[in-house]
Amino acid sequence: MSDNSVSQDLDYAGVQTQDFDIAHEYQLMRRGNQQDGAIVFFTGLVRDFNQGNDVTGLFLEHYPGMTEKALQDIVDQAKSRWPINRVRVIHRVGQLYLADQIVYVAVSGKHREAAFDACRFIMDFLKNRAPFWKKETTTQGDVWVEALEKDKTAMDKWKQDNES
Repeated sequence: MSDNSVSQDLDYAGVQTQDFDIAHEYQLMRRGNQQDGAIVFFTGLVRDFNQGNDVTGLFLEHYPGMTEKALQDIVDQAKSRWPINRVRVIHRVGQLYLADQIVYVAVSGKHREAAFDACRFIMDFLKNRAPFWKKETTTQGDVWVEALEKDKTAMDKWKQDNES
């Protein structure tokens, strides 16, 4: 089995309601992986405060089929830009509560720079391009969350980097 087929078998970009186990996901990134010197991952959590509101929960909706395709497209873009090997993206939907895990993005590569950049790129594009809708439960009532300007600016940075 070639290194490339191992990578393809372990790549994943999906949506689920159930929680994920970071230790298990990390082991999947390492399994049979002797070519990479770096694994970088990010986990997003439900926090108790956002945009001036006291948050008590979060409900995420998505467009089945379209969302998974959007996630895979983002992963494919990252793989075309950086010399990375394995990528795993998990995004949860449904009702989540404070401190629950929302998203997991992991990238492996021969060198840390590419793995860090690709992981950040995937998160930035996921925040802006993946069809998820978030409704926060706050002490003031339910609020649909709009994209933040800082998230748009973060994505624009990657466009500028690609043009240089």
